Amino acid sequence: HKVARRFKAGVVYVNCFDADDITVPFGGVKQSGFGRDKSLHALDKYSDLKTIWTRL
Repeated sequence: HKVARRFKAGVVYVNCFDADDITVPFGGVKQSGFGRDKSLHALDKYSDLKTIWTRL
């Protein structure tokens, strides 16, 4: 825990790569330009709201 507090990085892997859980959101790092990624919180970034009217 002491080492983790001193890191200024978004993700650090030790002896593995991309082993995180897809259901856990990742929020980017400082001003990297990357927004929220993974999990349901990222859906807004990958979708646009669209309204469609139809007659039934």
